[in-house]
Amino acid sequence: MVASDTAAVAAEHVSAGGARPAEGQGHVHAPSLPPFVFALFFIFGGITSLNDVLIPKLKELFTLNYTQAMLVQFCFFAAYLVIGIPGAKLVKRIGYMRGAVAGLMTMTAGCLLFIPASTTALYPLFLLALFILASGVVIVQVVANPLISLLGPQETAHSRLTFAQAFNSFGTFVFPLVGAGLILGQLADVSAEDFEGAALAAYRTAESAMIVKTYLGLALAITVVAGAVWLFRNRLQGERHEASSGLAGLDLLKRPRFGFGALCIFLYVGAEVAIGSIVINYLMLDDVLGEPEHVVGWMVALYWGGAMVGRFIGSALLRVISPGKILAAVAAGAIALIALSTNSSGTLAAYSLLAIGLMNAIMFPTIFSLACERLGSRAADGSGIINVAIFGGAVIPLATGALADLSGSLAFSLVLPAACYAVIAAFGIYARRPAAA
Repeated sequence: MVASDTAAVAAEHVSAGGARPAEGQGHVHAPSLPPFVFALFFIFGGITSLNDVLIPKLKELFTLNYTQAMLVQFCFFAAYLVIGIPGAKLVKRIGYMRGAVAGLMTMTAGCLLFIPASTTALYPLFLLALFILASGVVIVQVVANPLISLLGPQETAHSRLTFAQAFNSFGTFVFPLVGAGLILGQLADVSAEDFEGAALAAYRTAESAMIVKTYLGLALAITVVAGAVWLFRNRLQGERHEASSGLAGLDLLKRPRFGFGALCIFLYVGAEVAIGSIVINYLMLDDVLGEPEHVVGWMVALYWGGAMVGRFIGSALLRVISPGKILAAVAAGAIALIALSTNSSGTLAAYSLLAIGLMNAIMFPTIFSLACERLGSRAADGSGIINVAIFGGAVIPLATGALADLSGSLAFSLVLPAACYAVIAAFGIYARRPAAA
């Protein structure tokens, strides 16, 4: 799943600078802090998946086409391209704890920007708010994994990281479930198309009120966590970070295995986000479920829930079967589910599309590990490049929305995510054998 996976990659990216506590400081004794760091994983995982609920709401409020609606994901995931490297440099400059606070307060600022966005009923302001919110998320992700690693003995670091990412996965499931109930409600039997002029602006303000309340609640929770982290801002005495070039890994793209893998990260994140972004509108189609958004909106949680459950299944299978073969199989499974969904109707079409979440579960970590195999001391550089490849979450959904508008068919637009999965399947076959030394 995007949020937890990107957290891991971002953490490795900042670690490229060689961050470490003072000599003799194996870990920091701060027993009150880990629960708040776990809360970070839960919050930024949920915030990312909450976009899937926000998109159909804004699409209706501003009578957007699919291309315009997908600007939500474009602005959100553009932050990984724009902020990723500067965010890592910021953390190296001011340290983990203050870096975490900076990221959290940036997230809070993004949440608060939903207030003027709602009162002015301007779509570009919503997009700006999302970009700023995502910028904070990126900075927090750069910090999160190294920080939780320092908050306990080194021998139990992996356990803490796994536990923290479980909170992240839970967030991607819970936020759309709760957010659908809060955000997707609407005034009875009316829509934005029924109004114009001042009445339309008033309708948009009234209907976006729950969006504002939802993000204000998030701002409050984030501020509480930021305050807790700030109390521990001086606990990492002697923390040091070595300087490194943010573009140090570009030459790795010349290696066929790594270059192919980085492309697949771009395509995977794009395909996963694209499907999650259109799933509510897809379920609303007359030949699928034919129900309004406030009825089917909760079902996007099944898409992310499938990815959460699939992690446990996939982790067991990866112990006994070649990762490349499993990657090819689940990518082929995603293609088959898209074909089944677009060539059927009713509940079969609905649940076959939602089941793609199960196929997505192991893709990111498997692609990442196969691409970075035998990079040795260059692994951190490779991680930084893959962090930039997450920009696919901005590009592929926008292209999918444009295809839906051009073809007049949301079902047809799924051919683009299917093509992404086809390339990923090819990479699985290509990388099924261990990398050459």
